[in-house]
Amino acid sequence: MKLNKQDVSNALKTISAPGEGANMIDSGAVKNIVVFADEVIIDITISNPTLQAKKRTEVDIMKVIHDNVYEKAKITVNVKVEAAAKPKNEIKGSPIPGIQNIVAVASGKGGVGKSTVTANLAVTLSKMGFKVGILDADIYGPSIPIMFDVVNERPLAVNVDGVSKMKPVENYGVKVLSIGFFTKPDQAVVWRGPMASKALNQMIFDAAWGNLDFLLIDLPPGTGDIHLSIMQSLPITGSVVISTPQNVALADAKKGVAMFQQDSINVPVLGIIENMSYFTPEELPENKYYIFGKDGAKNLAEDLQVPFLGDIPLVQSIREAGDIGRPAALQNGSPLELAFENLTRKVVQEVVTRHTALPPTEAIKITTMAGCAAVNK
Repeated sequence: MKLNKQDVSNALKTISAPGEGANMIDSGAVKNIVVFADEVIIDITISNPTLQAKKRTEVDIMKVIHDNVYEKAKITVNVKVEAAAKPKNEIKGSPIPGIQNIVAVASGKGGVGKSTVTANLAVTLSKMGFKVGILDADIYGPSIPIMFDVVNERPLAVNVDGVSKMKPVENYGVKVLSIGFFTKPDQAVVWRGPMASKALNQMIFDAAWGNLDFLLIDLPPGTGDIHLSIMQSLPITGSVVISTPQNVALADAKKGVAMFQQDSINVPVLGIIENMSYFTPEELPENKYYIFGKDGAKNLAEDLQVPFLGDIPLVQSIREAGDIGRPAALQNGSPLELAFENLTRKVVQEVVTRHTALPPTEAIKITTMAGCAAVNK
């Protein structure tokens, strides 16, 4: 029997390559068919890199030709693997109606001031005219209620389109939800990962956040279950990593950046912030003492090729402000207010750049003229 190229092509139209919806011909998987006497040579490209997929492709092609064209055909199948290109910085998760940008604030290790920076970023964004919320995702050590002086507050239930939802607690123009609202101050949260993730999902999706320009997520230290749950649940616009200049913190900050850059997570890193950068005593305002090292986070940002967003000094009043529940950025006219304004403006600029350069999520919206002015300064 003389083999016919068209018959071979018709036979291949009845099967699909692994992972492909359309048949081998219509999907473009088959690149070339050569027929010579009783020999058939087929060049095919698949996107599945596994050995099992390659073997299955060969077997399916041989079987369909033997069964439908010529049972004694000598068949050679050349399989080339060409992985499908991933959209760069694909954003995963379910969007929350009304929330334009979700920024995860993370640190590789505890004690570097992640929650303090989150609180001050939030109040500064609010002062600039943005609508802001904070989700305190540090299940085992929630501190945002203390920093916003709302420890004794409790979210109320409100009716939204016939559905009962939690109304976030609000102070200083920032909406806040935290597991700390649902536990006693001296009560330890002893939960396994799935239970913690469920509680977080309730605070995310069962909350009446309303319209927000920014939802900041104060993540727990490290890289674990909570981080993965957040990344899977929400379309994170970008992440900010906090570190101190010392080597032990930088090593963990590097892991934090690597977590966001993993293929399975793939969240844009907006930049690194250096906290406790230097100490300036009140009596020597011109002096800077680099207690934990100098430019550690700045150098790390350069090494990792991510933006350096700025530094915050080690100042007693920042700690005191957090302890009394009034973030330091609210100190009008102070050097700390200016430091946090510069830092926040840089974060906003990186969010704008991220939306300009990368898909998807909706571009940043400025809700007031004050916000516009803040960005353009």
